[in-house]
Amino acid sequence: MLPLSSILLLAYCFLFPLLAFISTSEVENFAPPRNLKELQDSLNSLGIQAPVNALESPVLKAVTTFTLGQASCKSTCTLLEYLLPEVVFLSASTEYKQQQSSYWSNQQAETQPACRVLPRSAKEVAITYLVAATFNCKFAVKGGGHAAFGGASSIEDGMTIDLQNLMSISVNSEKTITQVGAGNRWINVYEYLTPRNLSVVGGRVSDIGVSGLTLGGCGISYFSGRYGWACDGIVLANGQIRNANVNTNSDLYWALRGGGNNFGIVTRLDLETFPQGDMLGGVSLYPATANVSLFKAYQNFVTEQPQDPDAALILAFFYSQSQWLSNNNYEYAKPIRNPPIFREFFAIPTMSSTGRIANLTDITAELTTYNPSGFRYTTATFKNDAEIQRQIFDIFIEEMNSVKDLPGALPALVMQPISESVITHFSENGGNALGLADAEGPLLLVNLAFMWSNATDDEKIYAATSKVIHRSVAAAKKLGVYNKYIYQNYAAKGQDVFAGYGEANRQRLIEISKKYDPKSVFQKLQPGYFKLGRF
Repeated sequence: MLPLSSILLLAYCFLFPLLAFISTSEVENFAPPRNLKELQDSLNSLGIQAPVNALESPVLKAVTTFTLGQASCKSTCTLLEYLLPEVVFLSASTEYKQQQSSYWSNQQAETQPACRVLPRSAKEVAITYLVAATFNCKFAVKGGGHAAFGGASSIEDGMTIDLQNLMSISVNSEKTITQVGAGNRWINVYEYLTPRNLSVVGGRVSDIGVSGLTLGGCGISYFSGRYGWACDGIVLANGQIRNANVNTNSDLYWALRGGGNNFGIVTRLDLETFPQGDMLGGVSLYPATANVSLFKAYQNFVTEQPQDPDAALILAFFYSQSQWLSNNNYEYAKPIRNPPIFREFFAIPTMSSTGRIANLTDITAELTTYNPSGFRYTTATFKNDAEIQRQIFDIFIEEMNSVKDLPGALPALVMQPISESVITHFSENGGNALGLADAEGPLLLVNLAFMWSNATDDEKIYAATSKVIHRSVAAAKKLGVYNKYIYQNYAAKGQDVFAGYGEANRQRLIEISKKYDPKSVFQKLQPGYFKLGRF
C-alpha cells in the first residue's frame, strides 16, 4: 500500500479496494473550515505554508471586506487567484474561453462559472476546495466533461475545478495496479497500457473521462463479464487524507461504489490491472428490418454469456440518411475471430462490418466515432425478456417518427445486457450501493440517446423521448419485467437515480454522507449531477 502521506485522494477500483482521502488518522471532525484561522489550520495540516502567509496579505484583506461565508464566487476566485496564480483563470482570460470549449455537451459549455481552476496536484485541489468551502462558493468538478446536461461538471457563476492537469499514469512493479490521475481520459490509459500488454476495467469510448465514468455509477467495460464494473476515488469535506477499503472506513468504501459525487473530489484512482493483448472488436451495420433476427440472437447471447464472460455486446438502432439502421458492437477479450457465442449474429447478413483482431486502444477509438459530442440521454432497466425488447423497439420507432426529421436529429435506441455474471461481481469486496441482487438478473439496460441542432426543438424532442420511456415502463410493468434500477451514467437530469437503488440503500448513503460530510458541503456547494436528496 502506498504511504498515506503520498496520496491525496481516494483511489480504488471494482476489484482493488484501496481508497485514500484527504484526512489524517487524528482528525475525526469532517466539517469544512468556518473561519480564516480554521482555514489556516487545514492548510497547515497538508504541509502548505506559503498560502497561509498569503492569508494575512493586503490582497486578502481587500477581498474579504465581505462577511465570511457570504462572499460572491467572483471575490473567492480573486482570492484563490492570489494563492494559486498559475492555475486560476477568470472569465476575461483566453484560457478560460479555451477550457469552456472542452465539454462534450453544448449545455455544459454554455454554463459560465466565475472562474475555472486547473490544479496541478492533489494539494492544489485541497487548497481550492478549502477556499471554496470556507467562503461558501458553489463549485463543480470536471474530469473528462462528458456529462450530457448543463451543471453536471460546470456551474453558473460558481467555481469550476477542472482536473485536466492531473494526468499521471504509472504501473507498479508487479504489474497489478495502475495509478491514474483523475484528469485522464481512457484513451490516455489505454495508450499507456496497450504496449505493455495490460489493461484495466475501463470505458468503451476512448474520450470519456476516467473519473466521471467510474464515479458516476461504476462504469461498464468490455471486460465486465469477467471482472465487473469499474468504481472510483475522493477528497473529504475537511480536506484531509484518509484510507478506505473493505476493512478500513468500509462504510465510505461501500458508498463510493455507486454513490456518485456526493462524498468528495476524486484526484487519483488505483485500478486493478491484468494481462490483455489483442482482442476481437468492431461494428456491424444492418438494416433495422433485421430486428427480429437480432433480438433472437441477443436473447441467446444473454443465456450463454455467464459461460463465456469474455464476450461483450451493444445492440443499437438509429435513424440516419432517411432510413432506420442497426449497428452492433461485438467485442471478445481474446484474439478469436469467430467466437461461438456470436455465431447467430454473424450469420445475419450485414451492410458493412469492421470486425477485426485489434488492440483495445484501436477498438475504443472506433467506438468514439459512433458517439459524437452532443447526445442527450435517458434510461430505464428491465428484466431481460424477448417480448419487452420487441415492444420497446416498436414504441421507439412510433414515437421517433414525429421528430426524426427535425434539423440535425439523430435518435438512437441502445440495448445492453447486465448479465448474471456481471451482477455476481457486485457483492464482492464489501458490495456496492447499486441495489442489484443476483436473483434480479439478467437485465436489459436501455439507453435512449438523441442529438439535434435547434434549441427551439427541445420541447418536442424531450416530449417524444419521455413518451418512449414512460410507455416502455408501463408495458414492462404489465408484463412483470420492470426493474427500478437507473444506470447513473445514462440518466437524464430529472431522473431519481438513488431511488432506483432501493430505499434501504438510499438511506444508508444518506447516513454515510452525514457522517463524513456533516455540513452537507457536497450536497449544497456542489449541486450538480445526481444528489441524494433533502435530509
